Amino acid sequence: MDNQAFEMHGESVQSSSKGEEWPKKEERKGSWSLMKVFLVCLLACIITTTIGVLALSLVYVKNTAFMKETGVTDDGAASPKPDEKSVDIKYQFLNHLGKSKVHNYPGGEIQWARFRKNVNEYQSDEEMEFGKSINKHGSKMTFGTLRIKSKGLRAPHWHFNANEHGYLLQGTAWIGVIGADDSVVTTYNVTAGQVIFFPRNTVHWVKNVGSEDCVFLLFFTTHEELQTLDVDDAFFSTPEDIAARALKPQGGVNFIRTFKKQVEDQAINLPPNLNELVQNATYVQSPDKLVWQYFYNLKGSAKYPFPGGIFQWARYRINGTGLNETEKIFSESLNKHENTLTLATLRIFSNGLGQPHFHFNANEMGYVISGCGQAGVILSGVTANFNIGIGDVIFFPVGTQHYIKSLCDEDLLLILAYNTGNQLETLRMNDYFHGTADHILAQLFWKEQAEFKKFPTPAKKSGK
Repeated sequence: MDNQAFEMHGESVQSSSKGEEWPKKEERKGSWSLMKVFLVCLLACIITTTIGVLALSLVYVKNTAFMKETGVTDDGAASPKPDEKSVDIKYQFLNHLGKSKVHNYPGGEIQWARFRKNVNEYQSDEEMEFGKSINKHGSKMTFGTLRIKSKGLRAPHWHFNANEHGYLLQGTAWIGVIGADDSVVTTYNVTAGQVIFFPRNTVHWVKNVGSEDCVFLLFFTTHEELQTLDVDDAFFSTPEDIAARALKPQGGVNFIRTFKKQVEDQAINLPPNLNELVQNATYVQSPDKLVWQYFYNLKGSAKYPFPGGIFQWARYRINGTGLNETEKIFSESLNKHENTLTLATLRIFSNGLGQPHFHFNANEMGYVISGCGQAGVILSGVTANFNIGIGDVIFFPVGTQHYIKSLCDEDLLLILAYNTGNQLETLRMNDYFHGTADHILAQLFWKEQAEFKKFPTPAKKSGK
């Protein structure tokens, strides 16, 4: 019979007194068929088991990768990603500006401590940590340094989303500001140690009129990316016929077509043939009542001493105490415009201390001009202490306690900005410590009440 099933069930082993007989051909065939079936089943089991093991392995690997990606351990607890770089928490409050990208132009250069939407534009993880921090805390501040070569020009421009406050660290410059509606043009000259102010959307320019480079320390009232438009970019982006109808030049649209856009960005302009282009330049100073809306002589202003150093302020004062008539114009201008800044220079004497304090109504940002020191900041659940030196930018969110200490033989000098156009509100550690009842402090610190008499009553200060 050829039916294997039949052969499997019908096979038998015959025995006789003569011993075992050699199986017949049909019986041998049936036995071999049974073996093949067994081997096929065994092979199928092995393949199935192997596939199952591989599938489980893949699931485990994927699950492990997911757990690593999300930072979750097997027991469900959060853990750091093993491949994620750890950035020191101090960089939320510290930016080494000297390590940032230098944006070069024919007439100078710019460097930034700011927030970027595109993370690839940061030069380092530390720089990104600072940018994210000032954005997360709603700082309403961005910082930059502007260097203009002799005879160089920061092209006329305006900012869509920020007021601009600047401190001239070095050089001499001629400033122009064009106001809204009545198009009043205000021009004035500034020298080192003085402050400039450009309200949002006012067209303004800065021309270096000295023999050395001008260096400006600039604060902008936004924690988003700064939005700026240069006059030359606006001109070349306007259709020729529209520009001709608006400007009405001799020669009409044909004259407009003679303007050629430069290949590279001319944000800070210095043509090689400048002497051929400009035959006569005058640097007019507008009347004080116009100039002092946008200008403040910080280096010539009143000094406010404290035990560790000296403050000088460019700020709004409610009652105008200590301000002369022109300074009052600036004070009122700051308060009139929305989202303006208070500026100050802080000089801390060698080994002096700007004691721990916090501000009720402003974030604070600063730039180290000279000297070296240490800064510290305390947020809820976060404490950072770090060294600072020339070119560093620091940031203290509103309400956070912070201090600055001088560590060098020379004085520590900073330019500081606070994001308020109102009078700055500050509380110092010695004020709130002494203002708290002794019996409350005794209970808080587990210390006898009489011991708190050892702290002297703080003297009234006119500074920070």
